[in-house]
Amino acid sequence: MVLATTENTTASPARAGDFGPAVALSCRECGARYDLGPSFACIECFGPLEIAYEFGRVTRAQIAEGPTNIWRYRALLPVPADVTTKPNMAPGWTKLVKADNLARELGIRSLHIKDDSGNPTHSFKDRVVAIAVEAARNFGFHTLSCSSTGNLAGAVTAAAARAGLDACVFIPANLEEAKIVMASVYGGKLVGIEGTYDDVNRFCSELIGDELGDRWGFVNVNLRPYYAEGSKTLAYEIAEQLGWRIPDQVIVPVASGSQLTKIDKGFKELIALGLVEDRPYKIFAAQAEGCSPVSAAYKAGHDVIRPVKPDTIAKSLAIGNPADGPYVLDIARRTGGAVEDVTDAEIVEAIRLLARTEGIFAETAGGVTVGVLRKLVASGVLDPEAETVVLNTGDGLKTLDAVAGQARPTAVIRPSLDAFRTAIA
Repeated sequence: MVLATTENTTASPARAGDFGPAVALSCRECGARYDLGPSFACIECFGPLEIAYEFGRVTRAQIAEGPTNIWRYRALLPVPADVTTKPNMAPGWTKLVKADNLARELGIRSLHIKDDSGNPTHSFKDRVVAIAVEAARNFGFHTLSCSSTGNLAGAVTAAAARAGLDACVFIPANLEEAKIVMASVYGGKLVGIEGTYDDVNRFCSELIGDELGDRWGFVNVNLRPYYAEGSKTLAYEIAEQLGWRIPDQVIVPVASGSQLTKIDKGFKELIALGLVEDRPYKIFAAQAEGCSPVSAAYKAGHDVIRPVKPDTIAKSLAIGNPADGPYVLDIARRTGGAVEDVTDAEIVEAIRLLARTEGIFAETAGGVTVGVLRKLVASGVLDPEAETVVLNTGDGLKTLDAVAGQARPTAVIRPSLDAFRTAIA
């Protein structure tokens, strides 16, 4: 069964390598098809390319026999069948936490948190990078690179170290200190760029065409079609962990928008393969107010995203010109969801709320999704009776500055029982 089909085809040089069930690159706009290669834009219309597949028979039992990481879904990913034998970070199969305490506080009947802070470098980026590493191997690249708002840089340098590849990653120079430390500790080169993430991304696009970037795999540029497929595994895991069903409502943070589009793609693939019941679901997109171009377009009823200059504590979501923004709008509208944003103050409140009720210390992006959850429930946009899943995509230890200003001991006392009694009275 081919889930991505097109009318016209366009030839490009064939590439060696084993990509499992992947058969081609397909333009999301005009449908032109290309051989699998390190390409990310259609030469016919400049639309984005994504992976087209021919899936064989895939059963729940086959998946259950696989390892407890994303490779249990290797039959649905552009990776070789023997991927489990290769040195990689083996991310995924993170906890789906039944958040009853938070649900009671917000007045929701059924709520789960998909907590991706448990990945090897403590963010969902390990999923997408794992797929990109296999593509880099197939194409004979010797260096793994990226433009990053922080989490991706750490995931790339760690994965490169494990795979025996060189790494050179690029970040905005004003990134959080914890993310700079994490990205640098694995070795490789870490380069700070003066400017925003969008400036970093433009620089990387120029580097691809220069001899300095020869045989480099930029995971979110020339390897983007493969890399992006890693986010589908969030959809697969959520459905499997719920007992092979798709939840009624999902709230996903939006930076470039790629993660949300691939979660939707993952749900549709599960339905097409007969692994889950074909039933309606709603996808809600969450942004920080200080970088909310998709939310602004949604609320204005527009189809075009107007770029913005980011100004928010949620730096992992600070992409002012999101490549997949228009597709996020399409999915939110098609599924009956919405796009909402929250202020920095609401992000901090939500981080503390999640920590206090469920013992999960979320990164600022998690504060965005929980903050949007609370806002959507209060406004009546989100159905409190429907089964809801909220994504936390990173660990709060990476963004300590967001909550550090309010962190202090409850009391400072002398080491005596009398002093303690007085302090807690």
